[in-house]
Amino acid sequence: MTAPLTVRALRPLPEVAPGDDLAALVLAAHDGAPFRADDAVVVSHKVVSKAEGALVDLATVEVSARAAELAAELEKEPELVQLILDGTREIVRARRGVLICRTHHGFVCANAGVDRSNVEDGWAVTLPADPDASARRLRAALPGRPAVVIADSFGRAWRHGQAEVAIGCAGLRAVADERGATDRHGRELKATVIATADHVASAADLMRGKASGQPAVVVGGLGDHVTAEDGPGASTLVRPADEDLFGA
Repeated sequence: MTAPLTVRALRPLPEVAPGDDLAALVLAAHDGAPFRADDAVVVSHKVVSKAEGALVDLATVEVSARAAELAAELEKEPELVQLILDGTREIVRARRGVLICRTHHGFVCANAGVDRSNVEDGWAVTLPADPDASARRLRAALPGRPAVVIADSFGRAWRHGQAEVAIGCAGLRAVADERGATDRHGRELKATVIATADHVASAADLMRGKASGQPAVVVGGLGDHVTAEDGPGASTLVRPADEDLFGA
């Protein structure tokens, strides 16, 4: 990259509802101007989920015996636990009031990504069914075809606090594999694979607050990290379960 890296939050979006044209809302917040070839538009997963209708009225959730048992153990709402289980391939840990899940996408995160912040009381929002596909659709609809990153906040093992990660992307090299190159002393790099899409997602989050109403941020100056092809997406960032060194 030769251009300076820039990060700017777009104007607040109106409340997003199922069926809304998210690309049109993002473009309006960008004053209708096309995006640059080295831009990435980073959007929170929540506005993507809302536009795609991934909203659930908890009053409509039918609670299973397993969900009721876990809810009592973890002191959580049974309907919320059921929704979490619906999005879960595997429960990784359930203790101390925390439910860590492997989602159907392969993400390992708290509550399978089910969230109640910034939604009406009694409702919850789930992750997009296919975040990479969502990113490809949004990219195709934006003038200039900037890269698109769909981001969510994940906790991190052995570290306090949360950080934004890419759960979907299009037109961005999600990982930069530097294995086989050499360091300044000529030693071969054998394990250096940079999670570029996660870095972009985290950079964007520095420019917005959780209650700012600014779910879209443009990260510019990404150079050849942005690609003409949509690419394989953020799924390349998911470590396969058979590579888990800490599982059973």
